[in-house]
Amino acid sequence: MEKKRYLIGIDLGTTGVKIILVNIEGNIICSITEEYPLITPRPGWAEQNPMDWWQATSKGIKKILSSSKINGNQILCIGLTGQMHGSVFLDSHNKIIYPAILWCDQRTRKECEEINNLIGKEKIFEITCNPVLTGFQAPKIIWLKNNHRKIYDKVKKILLPKDYIRFCLTGEFATDVSDASGTSLFDVRNRIWSKEILEKLNILPEMLPVSYESNEITGKITRQAEKITGLLEGTPVIAGAGDQAAGGIGSGIVETGLVSVSLGTSGVVFAYSDKVFVDPKGRLHTFCHAIPGKWHLMGVMLSAGGSLRWFRDIMKEKSYNIITGQADQIPPGSEGLLFLPYLAGERTPYSNPNARGVFFGLSLKHTKSHMARAVMEGVTFGLKDSIEIMKEIGLPLGKEFRTSGGGGKSPFWAQMQADIFNKNIERLQSEEGPAYGAALLAGTGIKVFPEIEKTCKKFIKRKDVFHPDKKTRIIYEKFYPLYKKIYDDLKNSFDILSNLV
Repeated sequence: MEKKRYLIGIDLGTTGVKIILVNIEGNIICSITEEYPLITPRPGWAEQNPMDWWQATSKGIKKILSSSKINGNQILCIGLTGQMHGSVFLDSHNKIIYPAILWCDQRTRKECEEINNLIGKEKIFEITCNPVLTGFQAPKIIWLKNNHRKIYDKVKKILLPKDYIRFCLTGEFATDVSDASGTSLFDVRNRIWSKEILEKLNILPEMLPVSYESNEITGKITRQAEKITGLLEGTPVIAGAGDQAAGGIGSGIVETGLVSVSLGTSGVVFAYSDKVFVDPKGRLHTFCHAIPGKWHLMGVMLSAGGSLRWFRDIMKEKSYNIITGQADQIPPGSEGLLFLPYLAGERTPYSNPNARGVFFGLSLKHTKSHMARAVMEGVTFGLKDSIEIMKEIGLPLGKEFRTSGGGGKSPFWAQMQADIFNKNIERLQSEEGPAYGAALLAGTGIKVFPEIEKTCKKFIKRKDVFHPDKKTRIIYEKFYPLYKKIYDDLKNSFDILSNLV
């Protein structure tokens, strides 16, 4: 029998699950993605069936073992990560009794107000280091109670998305401190569930999973999971992390000054912090990092790469490369066309579920290519908003940022980031971000790798770097204030539109 020498990282995303196989030298052997549907029963709603997640995950694990010709008994440990904030509701028989409500769902504005009234905005902020937002888990729980009381009364366990996969693999109810930080139920400073919040919201502590540091072992593969996946019964599964904290590990954001920019469906600016560092205006999130005793700050856009995907779909283009090629033919500033990327509301810098996407400055001169470039510029301006807030509150930022996610693979978009942020932009050899971070956490958890910071420095390598172009940077510095002003001018109109719809 070949010696155990492999780790698996599982990233449960919004559109599909990515599973990677990593050897003990830190090399990615192979990667497989299995997709599943997103359900939007009403405007602003976003749901999924957790059983779709599990079926895709188990299928993907079998595929990755088969394609790599690796047996389950050669796997050392499993690392988990995935989309944050979603709610999985289970009854006393551990059956799903309501669709999972996702991070991008906007139905809970009234419940956010209800929570603020019950506990107080300042108290919530003091405990959780964040305002209550529509995407977070606590308002989803209250929404189910308010709108489907009979279903809510049957709820025995409430899990985050990746933790439902953990339950399917191990039979254990557990989470990690980084994912728990985004629930509005967690004491982020002390890294524990908040008794005060749970009591005031009348949520029983036993309804929530036990929280662990990200590299702690939370359970082992069950016999039933072995039969379904091909993994060996008894293989350990570590706590893992929310997708952004895991992505921070996968991008090596493990020391002061390091910042990553992730361009997936959502867009995230992620910065490391040795201590609890809070934006007093609540525009940035402060969460526990996947490193024990450390934290991170992040700004989150709801429709970053999602904006470009929307544009691709409505224009019926087959390839992102075609779109970026068209955009590259247009000068910076898109000849006066700007785009607000608030297609699903927004979180940073505006916590506003009513915000909507806007093309501003359209003229007879503008073409599909102009619109493509404007979408990419608008998303990048939106990410710059988070960077400017980090500067404002005094967070140390280095001279180089690291880009990742689907959008980070594009040299054109990486250069645009360098020009708009006025920072050197690094791309890494590994493009698997959160899944790779989950695998590295698994390796540190079972001690085949050293501590997380040393592991990241050892395995994470730069592929290339993009430097700001002075002329282009100056053009974007002129357009950015106008980009911000458009939202300010339209804010009240967004509210009127929401009431009309």
